[in-house]
Amino acid sequence: MELVVQFQVLNQSCQCLAWKPRPVVVWGAESQHVVAGYSDGTIRVFSISRTEMELKMHPHAVAVTAIAYSTDGEMVLSGGKDGLVAISSPRTGMTIHVLADHKGSPITVLQCTRKQYRDFGVEGGELWLATSSDRRVSVWASDWLKDKCELLDWLSFPAPASPEGLSSLPPSLAAFCPWEPGTLVYVGFGMQKEALFYSLRKKQVVEKISLPYFATSLSLSPAARFVAVGFGERLLRLLRCPASDAQDYAGHDDAVHLCRFAPSGRRLLTASHSAVLVWELAG
Repeated sequence: MELVVQFQVLNQSCQCLAWKPRPVVVWGAESQHVVAGYSDGTIRVFSISRTEMELKMHPHAVAVTAIAYSTDGEMVLSGGKDGLVAISSPRTGMTIHVLADHKGSPITVLQCTRKQYRDFGVEGGELWLATSSDRRVSVWASDWLKDKCELLDWLSFPAPASPEGLSSLPPSLAAFCPWEPGTLVYVGFGMQKEALFYSLRKKQVVEKISLPYFATSLSLSPAARFVAVGFGERLLRLLRCPASDAQDYAGHDDAVHLCRFAPSGRRLLTASHSAVLVWELAG
């Protein structure tokens, strides 16, 4: 529990970051690169082992709000406050694609997952999703080597008029389901307080799990059928899927704005205004 290395960028705030994935053959070894998105529209790649910035790119004209590596680590996907999504190469520093499908609404989530070519009848070795704060989710199939990027599905979730007294709407969040291939989970402001499981094959919502409040954070365990959901009411809920039981945990000093399962699934990290909590999952 000690500070190992620190990178400082003067006069800019870091809005998001992602670890570079390691090749599958050595999965479990610690990754040595981090990419971070900043309020001036730049993204920077840092080497942990060499304790230096290796690359600076400027794919956005506004603040970067979401960032992710492709599953092979060869591409960086970044989303801006204006809804544009950029695909950039950390090898060359060049931006290869700019997608404007979500234009006008900040990107809240970018996530990549491996897929087989035959899964959905489209070319590509990777599936990825983008979520924007206007409750829209786009799902893409990509083949980075062939410079292909194809829209696979487009989801729009309805919501009532913004309620009075709510200073800001809960975020729109989506994630691929690790234990149900071809399924994604969505939470956000809507007609009901719930988590929705959407099947990309059936093109429909296949399961709904009721929630006590609108979610402010979401994470799915890569090792077991667990979903962690954080709320603005200082509460963390752990769901076992299919929805057989739910356990609530207090202990945060403010809204639970981040929750992340460790790759092993044995630990869960959650963060609120001034506290970071690490939870151990028994059994």
